[in-house]
Amino acid sequence: MEKIKVFVVDSSALFRDGLRQALSRTEDIEVVAETGVNDEALELIASFSPEIVLLDIGLPLLTGLNLGRQITQRSPAILVVILAPYDDDEHLFQAIKSGAVGYVNKEATADELAPTIRRIHQGERTINEMVLRRPRVAEKVLKQFQDFSLMGVAMETLASPLTPRELEILSYVARGYINKQVAHNLGISEQTIKNHMSSILRKLDANDRTQAVVLAMHYGWISTQVKPLSEQPTAISQ
Repeated sequence: MEKIKVFVVDSSALFRDGLRQALSRTEDIEVVAETGVNDEALELIASFSPEIVLLDIGLPLLTGLNLGRQITQRSPAILVVILAPYDDDEHLFQAIKSGAVGYVNKEATADELAPTIRRIHQGERTINEMVLRRPRVAEKVLKQFQDFSLMGVAMETLASPLTPRELEILSYVARGYINKQVAHNLGISEQTIKNHMSSILRKLDANDRTQAVVLAMHYGWISTQVKPLSEQPTAISQ
């Protein structure tokens, strides 16, 4: 069995050693190297070519985040998983901005971390699931895309491949609604909503709901500032 190659970057040598030993008990994950959060980290990562980097963003916070950003820019194939000292909204938001695909509290055990590593290796962005559970973070992420759009930054003109109904459903998702709530508002079954979401993900080649929302916001197809048609008041005829 070919093992998943992991590189650990953490400010604590004791933590790195403990993590290496814990992951060594798994059959499919190998810590190929480790280092502190320093100027040499980027070159070391490049030389070992790991598939996943576990990156500490403790202290100093900006150093870790900048390193994460540099890793994703320099080697897009390398997946960055943030090791955060605190499970709070601000750390999660900064992790997303750095380009990380995963976010794990440093208190997590190897039994909790290993499945996350495997899922990320298979192409999942587990950080997106956390965003959907944190409405405040989701709002900040979407607002940033809106601000970029208003300024003309990273905005592209592209016709939407989604139907009006799919766009309406995605607008609800962008505003934090779950399938059951969307179904209730639209007066259709929850299974129909699930079918529409599957179609949306397929058309946008998105891994999950959050990525679909971000893409739709990026291209200006939906906006959290405009309520879906079914939520807007109906005019009363005179």
